[in-house]
Parts: sequence; structure tokens; C-alpha cells
Amino acid sequence: MTNSNYNSNNQHQSRKEYRQKQPKPLWRRIIKWCFLTAFLLVVFGIGLFAYYAKSAPNISQTQLESGGSSGLYTTSGKFLLSLGSEKRLYVKDSPKMQLLKDAIVSVEDKRFYKDKLGIDPIRIVGSMLTNAQSKSIAAGGSTITQQLVKLTVFSTDASQRTLRRKAQEAWLAMKVQREYSHDQILEFYINKVYMNYGNYGMGTAANYYYGKNIGQLDLAQTALLAGMPNRPTAYNPYLYPKLAKYRRNLVLRAMLDNHKITRQQYNDAHRESIKKGLKHHSQKEQSNLRKIDDPYIKEAIAEVQAKGFDPYRDNLKITVNINQKAQNQLYKLANNGQVPFTSDQMQIGATVVDPSSGHVIAIIGGRHLPSSVQLGLDRAVQTSRSTGSSIKPVLDYGPAIQYLNWSTAKMLDDSKYYYPGTNVQLYDWDNKYDGMMTMRHALEQSRNVPAVKTLKEVGVPRAAKFARRLGINVPTNSGLSVAIGANASSMQMAGAFSAFATLGVYHKPQFVSKIETPDGLTRNYDSAGVRVMSKSTAYMITDMLKGVIKNGSGTSAKIPGLHQAGKTGSVKYSEQDLARYPAYAATPKDSWFVGYTPSYVMGVWTGYDNLKDGTVSGIGQQSAQLIYKSMMSYLMQNKANIDWQKPDSVIRAKIAKNSNPPEVSATGQWQLFVRGHAPAGIVDDSSDYDEDDEQADTNSSSSTTNTQQNHAISRRRTQNGSSAQSTQGQHNSNTNHNTDDHHTSQSQENQSQQQHGTNNQTGNETNHNQNNSPVTAPNQQHNNGH
Repeated sequence: MTNSNYNSNNQHQSRKEYRQKQPKPLWRRIIKWCFLTAFLLVVFGIGLFAYYAKSAPNISQTQLESGGSSGLYTTSGKFLLSLGSEKRLYVKDSPKMQLLKDAIVSVEDKRFYKDKLGIDPIRIVGSMLTNAQSKSIAAGGSTITQQLVKLTVFSTDASQRTLRRKAQEAWLAMKVQREYSHDQILEFYINKVYMNYGNYGMGTAANYYYGKNIGQLDLAQTALLAGMPNRPTAYNPYLYPKLAKYRRNLVLRAMLDNHKITRQQYNDAHRESIKKGLKHHSQKEQSNLRKIDDPYIKEAIAEVQAKGFDPYRDNLKITVNINQKAQNQLYKLANNGQVPFTSDQMQIGATVVDPSSGHVIAIIGGRHLPSSVQLGLDRAVQTSRSTGSSIKPVLDYGPAIQYLNWSTAKMLDDSKYYYPGTNVQLYDWDNKYDGMMTMRHALEQSRNVPAVKTLKEVGVPRAAKFARRLGINVPTNSGLSVAIGANASSMQMAGAFSAFATLGVYHKPQFVSKIETPDGLTRNYDSAGVRVMSKSTAYMITDMLKGVIKNGSGTSAKIPGLHQAGKTGSVKYSEQDLARYPAYAATPKDSWFVGYTPSYVMGVWTGYDNLKDGTVSGIGQQSAQLIYKSMMSYLMQNKANIDWQKPDSVIRAKIAKNSNPPEVSATGQWQLFVRGHAPAGIVDDSSDYDEDDEQADTNSSSSTTNTQQNHAISRRRTQNGSSAQSTQGQHNSNTNHNTDDHHTSQSQENQSQQQHGTNNQTGNETNHNQNNSPVTAPNQQHNNGH
């Protein structure tokens, strides 16, 4: 090799080594890493997709052909009823279906017939970009095949819009697309979608809305049906014709853009009235079961929807807590004349709850309702009616025991009283005052003044907090008149009293205990409950409420031998009501009874929907108690008659009648004390206690207590009448002075603390129905006090 050749090769090698040692341009490194990242993401995505897809549920032709109706089942697993129409008109693919198919494809999935996968990558990418911007998985890129899969085996619950669900949905869509033709898939879809009013499938909808087969519909009618599945309730042509027309016209425009109709056809259909050809439905008889269960079904549907599911589209298996025999019996008692009412127009709302679980086992929403009405007014859950005095255990005396450790022997003064800061006098239901009495006697006989004084001493904010934990919403700025009447439903009251029945554990009333979706998701809603008060508070309230039924205001509800407790309530008419109907002055507007055993709780409201319908008079004043008595007798016929066991935190002792402070007496009344807060000398004598003796003692002491201080009160109505539920006597005073001179030292200490802690809150109280006015408002109601 010549020297020149050697040098040339050496230089070439040196340049090569130099280039290799030089760093590569930045753009090359960026491209390299982008490709590598993309490759890894693809690999990861494929792996994740495969992982999710392997756990996808099975899907069969039977499932694809089935309707989307949800079924209701009892807790024993027995099928109750379907939420869909009883008969679905399944339509097979045929040339007569072509116009409908063109409409659906145009508005839902223009590339449907070109799609060979069952998924549309272009739409998926678009939805991914939208979801990335919204940081959610809300937007869908679903093809018709994917929508079919979703309607068949998945829930529409928002919480189920996950990557796992989307992956499984795509996998199943590809599976369906491989196994069925495009026309078959469209047939499945057309027969599955929900079309409102319990109708599944467009064939059923064509008959329901137009009384025709699909092939007999004109273009505008066909377009409306094709567009309805998107929002079947909103696009209801009967109720929302403007929205329905808007959706129909969108479908027509999509068909025009997709070259499925001509401009002339579009213009003609666009001009057509949305009401053309709509079928007017005559009221038809519903099944007897549906009629009886209607209020229960309505509340169950609402509960399912509140949990994020669509019972009309999700093909759910819903386990409801109904006891069908109890539901039948309650319906019978309200409608067959066995329980007397003032008139046929007099209405009822009642709820029966199992206190150990919160299960609503029966509910009645009204009497003599038209059989054609479905999901109608349910008076059992309406919260616009005052509870009258049935609220006293929840808002007045329960908090007094819980927070102030009052005993049942606590002495209260039933004397002339004006709401603080006003000239509005508070009356009892009998327009007289009975003087000094125990808390037990005040609650048994439903005296109003002691209840209001008790709430004042507890403080409305604290009492409202106590009630709220029991499911009763009382605004903290309410006036003192709320002590004798708050707005609540029979279901809420039954739930609240359930906490007394269980010695302090509250279960929110519920209609649904379990929901199962087609893809295997199961959600259970039973819970262990929440302790909302001490055992001592619940037991002492229950012990006093036993007396309401034995010898107090609720004797019409008495079932001989049964361990039970309860509270009455009634509401008088407002001054404005009486100005229109003066003859109503001597009768209540509403009558309540809430009663319970350890096994069941029942809340009952009775009254009228409208003033003109009548008043609760005569035997109707006892209807609430009588229907409770009949229903509870039925429920308890095969149940053990168990009494509540006194907790160790409660002392039972016989004390001298009307003594203050309480003194032990061999011939006195049995009273209860919170252990650790009883006066000196009070010891637990429970071993000597006999419930029958207690009743005899109570009966004999009634007349003694009542003769202490009976002030005759003129029965004429003042401007503000009897004790007002709505606002009569809102107290605006900025002082929290003592209205009861007979306190134990413990109560005085608590009151002093309360003045510092709650005076500013309660000093400016106004009733929540009265626009902050301290006097009677135009639409106020008056509590009777019973």
C-alpha cells in the first residue's frame, strides 16, 4: 500500500469516528422518542384493552332481542311487576322499515353501514378529545352497535362511565358486529329503545302515539320516533311539542344531508304539525296490583333515579322492600269502609316502616283514586302539611332529655303565656290552662304551653339539629311556634319515630334495598343505621308515649295488651281559611297519629286536598288513630309482643305526686330519670314496677293535677286565634329569660350556658313560612294541640 493510500484511508476512518462521536441533531432525538412513546402507549393500550375485555359479560341473541324494561322483585326474590308495557310489539326487518332505518342511521350513525368493526375510530377520537377537555368520560363516540350493547348489558349510571366499561362495550360491539348483519343489529336496536310511557321499541311506540304500524307512518312521524330515544321524556309530543318538533326537524335535516330524502320531502315534513295524527288515549283500567302498589312504585322509581340509574332504560333487577300483604291490607283499610272517614273526599297519607332496617313495607298515597292514574300524587311523602303536636317528642321533649337531662318528673307550668316579644297569646287545644304538671303529663295530654316553654329552654338551633338527625328538617331560624307543628311527611315522621322504637338508632326510610344491572353489578343499600340519641332519651320518650295511648290523647289507637307508643297531632285552620269557611272553626284541618311497636312504625296523616272539599269532623277526627289501630293489629298478629327493655342508664322510681324537687313516695307516680342526674334520694325501684299499677296511678292523678290551676278562657277567637303552627307568636326578643320558675339546679345551669351559647341565634327567630314577620301571616295554620 502506498503511503498516499494509507493516509487517505486513515483520514476517512477519522472522519467516521468523528461523526459518530458528535451528538445527533435534537429533532432526530425528539422524533425517536415520540415514536418510542407512541409505540409503548399502543402496547399499553392494547394490553389494558385486553385486560378489561376478558372480564366483559356475555351477550346472547335472546338478550339482544329482549326489551329494556326493569323488573321489581320482593326481598324474598319473588317477581312483582315490570316497569315496561305489558306487551311489546316486536317488529321484524322488512322493506316497510326502510324509511325508519334511514332516519335512525342519519341521526345516530351515518357510517353505520360502512362500519365493519362495530366501533367508529373517528367518532372515538372526537369523543376522547372532548372528554380530555372536560376531564371526564361524558361524551360518547358510540355507534348504533355500541348503543345496542349498552342498552342490553350495561347501566346508564354516570359512575359506570369508566375506561373499563368503555373497553368492554367496544369489545362486545365488535363481537356483535362479527356475528350479526347490519340489518339485524338495527332490528335489535329498533325493538329495544325506550320510548316513554312504559313503551319499549319503536313498533310499540308507533301504535301508542299514532295507532299505526311503522310502515303506515309518514316522514315527519317517522322522524319523530327516530329521534325520541335520545331523550324520550323531553321529546314527548303531548307534553313538550316544541322540543319534540325541534328534535324531529334535526332528524329531517340529518336525512337531507345524508341524501335519504329530497328537498321537497324535507320542506313538506318540516311544515307538518307535530300533533298531526297523535292518538288521544282513553283512560284505561290498570291491573289491580299496579293500582294498589302505585304510590310504592312511584317512590321506588324516584329512589332508583336518585341513585344514578335509569329504571326505564337500564334493564335492572330492583329489589324493593314492600310487604305485599301489608300493602294490600293498608289499601283495603283506606278504601273499603272498614275505617270510617268524615267523607269520601277526606284523604290519607300513611307509611309503615320496619324500624330495624328503615324498610318501607307499605305506603298509601290517597283514597278512592282513579284507577287510570299511574304515579299520581303520593300524600304519604308530601311535606307541605303541618304535623301538629305529633312533632313534640322529636323537637321538644326528646332534645330536653338528650341535652338537659330532664326527667319525666320535670315540673312544667301550663299557664297564660305570650310568645316573647309579641302580644300573641298561646292557647292549649281546650282553651284553658292546667297549671303545674310533670313533663310526662304534659306530653300525654298534649299541652301546648309546656311544649313551647320546653323548646325555648332547649333552644331552637339545638332542637333543630336533633330533629335533623332524625330526618326532620326544621330551619334553625324557626319561631317557637314550631314546637307544636313542623312541616313533614308521614314517611319522615315514621322514620323519626323509628329511632325511638330502636332505642336511639335511626335508619332512613327506603324503598329499594338492592339494584342489579345486566353486566353483573350489584349494589346493596341496607345499612347498620346511625345512633342519633342516647338509649335513655329514646326509652324515656317511649315510656311517656305509652301513656298517650293508655290514657292520653290517643286512646282511640289502643290495642289491648300490645306494647305500643304513639303521639297524636291536629292542626286548626288559619284566620284566612276561616274567613272563607267560618263553619270550620270548631274542627281541625289535619289530623295525625304516629304510633309504633318494637317491630313496626306507622305514620298517618288525614285531611283534605282543598278547603272546599270539607273538614275533619265527627268520627273523621279519629280516622288516623283508627287506621293505625287496624293496621298495627294486622301486622302484629303473628309477631311477638315484645316490650322495650329499660337501659341501665335510666332510673325508675315512684315519687310523690307533683313534688318539686321530686321526693320518693310509696304511693306516688312512676317516673324516669337519667342516671347521674336524679335528685338525691332517688334510687332505682324497677324491681317493684308494674305497668298496670302505673296506669292506675296515672289515671287517679290526672284529676289532681288538672284541678291545680284551671283558668277559664273565653272561647272567642282573637285576631290570632289558638296556638299557631305557622307563625303565631314568633319570638323576636333578644332576651332568653326564664319562663319556668320550677327548674332543678341542673336545668338552671344548662339554661345559663344556653343563654350565652344560643341567645343570639334564637333571639331573632321568625317562622320559616312567614317572611320574617313576628305576627300571624295571611296563610297561617293553627295547631290544635292534641
